[in-house]
Amino acid sequence: MGSSIREILVGHPVIPVVTIDDEDKIVPVGEALLEAGIGVIEITLRTDASLNAIARVSTSLPELVAGAGTVTNVQAITKAKDAGSRFLVTPGLTENLLKAIAESGLPCLPGISTAGDIMRGQEAGLDTFKFFPAEAAGGIAKLRALAAPFGDARFCPTGGISIDNMTTYLSLDCVFSVGGTWIAPTDLIAAGAWADITRLAKEALAQASGSPTV
Repeated sequence: MGSSIREILVGHPVIPVVTIDDEDKIVPVGEALLEAGIGVIEITLRTDASLNAIARVSTSLPELVAGAGTVTNVQAITKAKDAGSRFLVTPGLTENLLKAIAESGLPCLPGISTAGDIMRGQEAGLDTFKFFPAEAAGGIAKLRALAAPFGDARFCPTGGISIDNMTTYLSLDCVFSVGGTWIAPTDLIAAGAWADITRLAKEALAQASGSPTV
């Protein structure tokens, strides 16, 4: 199958989650993130521009690993793979999705919020999950308790993550990265504020490493 989702994401403590309305803006977004040192991006399948945006990153910025987020059905898996997505991110788990993910050969970060979700994922051979929606589902206390019975499982919390709480999540041994929309929000993308996106990305990486922003 190639690289696992953990191999792709480990070493990238912050994963920007981007919703793109204009595919022409995804390359400048990607360049702004790369300038800050970001190497992985999740592009949500929430707009008509999303698949073309993934394709553009795949061809124009191959050094930026682009994955498809908000994958909720089997058809989306096929479309994301055809667009050049390097990995998949789902908000939840179903048996049909798990089967289609395995057949696609693409690494996947499946969304979980219960012990049953984790157990279903583990039965399918998965050990790395997206805790979603992190804050609404109970935050760090919920994740700490949820992870305790599953010593080998690792998590990427997403949903309500910000510069203010990201290090609290990253302090957990079971957490290898966090995902968030605050790094490249839709208003900055619409305004073409690429320097601001670079600044936010640098701040997030500095926060993750415990270093001051340069």
